[in-house]
Amino acid sequence: MTSSIKAGIIGCGAISQAYFNGCKLFRAIDLVACADLNPDAARAKAEQNNVRAMSVDELLADPDIQIVINLTVPQAHAKVSMQILQAGKHVHLEKPLAMSVEEGAAVLKLANERNLRVSCAPDTFLGSGQQTSRKLIDDGYIGKPLSGTAMMLGPGVENWHQSAEFYYKKGGGPMFDMGPYYINALVNLLGPVQAVTGICTKGYAQRTITTAVNFGKVIDVDVPTHYSGNLVFSSGAIITMMQSFDVRRHKHSSIEIYGTEGSLVVPDPNTFGGPVSLYRPGNEDWSQCALTHPYKDNSRGMGVADLAQAILEHRPHRCSAELALHAVEVMEAFEKSSESGCALVTIHHSCPRPAALSPRQLPSILS
Repeated sequence: MTSSIKAGIIGCGAISQAYFNGCKLFRAIDLVACADLNPDAARAKAEQNNVRAMSVDELLADPDIQIVINLTVPQAHAKVSMQILQAGKHVHLEKPLAMSVEEGAAVLKLANERNLRVSCAPDTFLGSGQQTSRKLIDDGYIGKPLSGTAMMLGPGVENWHQSAEFYYKKGGGPMFDMGPYYINALVNLLGPVQAVTGICTKGYAQRTITTAVNFGKVIDVDVPTHYSGNLVFSSGAIITMMQSFDVRRHKHSSIEIYGTEGSLVVPDPNTFGGPVSLYRPGNEDWSQCALTHPYKDNSRGMGVADLAQAILEHRPHRCSAELALHAVEVMEAFEKSSESGCALVTIHHSCPRPAALSPRQLPSILS
């Protein structure tokens, strides 16, 4: 395959450079332009990456650009994605798809009406660590998956992130910030979620920023900062999930899957690589597995490249809008369950399990 699709970026913040770097790894995507509400930010990124700086309106009007990468702030994700679709272009956006199921469903409806595609991060489940774990499960190394754990536990971001306040407002918190990584990884491994039960709490009413920028500023916490519950998968597996900004230290693995014939330790889904560890009866201890797939380093842009290649090959793309909407509904279900006394909440927006990647794919081509 020698064809490629031209793309542009809207939103030239910190995450944009990872996309500029990652898109260069793949033949299917040709990143040619960038735009930002701050023209100076767009010009700086354009000069750094040898692309054109444009206004948002100019980028959306450019007939050569077929895919627009939406890297705006989460509160603007749905609005900007709809502007991109109305301009007749496909979208890849950073997580989450939207601030609510209703917003996300509106984006999907417009995309279907315009016969356009929406792809959404995180794409880390396409990396070597998650794909190796997927292959071990699919090849039967742990038998039928029965249960497991998914843990993202930490003390919050106010001690290191210069924009910490956002993380304690609507659209932030440990679930909407980090939950998409874990949910996408679990759907890749086990298929879609059928129901959720959960409880949400807030450890601190206020937090104090200790970074150099805004040092000493006290911020109100408007969202839950500890989520705990269970995901019931259509396959029958049950995963215990915790996402928290209220934990000082812990010894849990990011993801563990327990099956009828063994257990699997899956890498941090916020990374592309390993390690992957397997235990089977008869072994004395865990065995670290060789990674079967490429792309173990930071490869943000894999989802964009897979979208482009899927368009060229007329096949489904893996970071689908259906998967992204499914993740939003699962995240919302924790708070719905908690508010109703931990009742089981049914997930209505399902999604197909993304196709596995081939371990024998050619360099720079996703297959």
